[in-house]
Amino acid sequence: MRIRHLNIYDDSQLVVNQLPEEYEVKKEDCVLYHKHTLRLLDRLDIVKLEHVQRSADKMANAFVSLVATLAQGAEEDMTIPMCSCWVVPPDGEELEKDINVICVLKTDGEDWRQPIIEHLECGKIPTDPRHKTEIQRRSSRFLYYNGTLYQLSFLGLWLRCLDME
Repeated sequence: MRIRHLNIYDDSQLVVNQLPEEYEVKKEDCVLYHKHTLRLLDRLDIVKLEHVQRSADKMANAFVSLVATLAQGAEEDMTIPMCSCWVVPPDGEELEKDINVICVLKTDGEDWRQPIIEHLECGKIPTDPRHKTEIQRRSSRFLYYNGTLYQLSFLGLWLRCLDME
């Protein structure tokens, strides 16, 4: 993204002091995250860290309240599944070596993305009237960029479209 300056606001005083290595990271689960974060921050010219009181972070608190309200009614119980997974590579491995890896797998059957891609690239429209209308209607929410099809989510994020396999 070519970002050179970054302001980081965190409600954890511990994390704010661990990033510039004023405090030691003792929790084993966090050591890899910390090392990976430092490698990413080294790519930037200017990084500003600021602690924000949880009570003073009105925007985040309002967002959390809004999401909770939308997710359930007042009388409903909610179960939140928790899982443990790593989003950083194991210690000593660089994440960058897996960038732009392409896996080729031959599958039988028609790829659902192909008519949308053909419409976006060449303006090709199916001859079947039902499919024609569907492709024209749906294609406005898709983007074909650098050989990859993306769909605009209802939250405004671009999601990568995958084949059935």
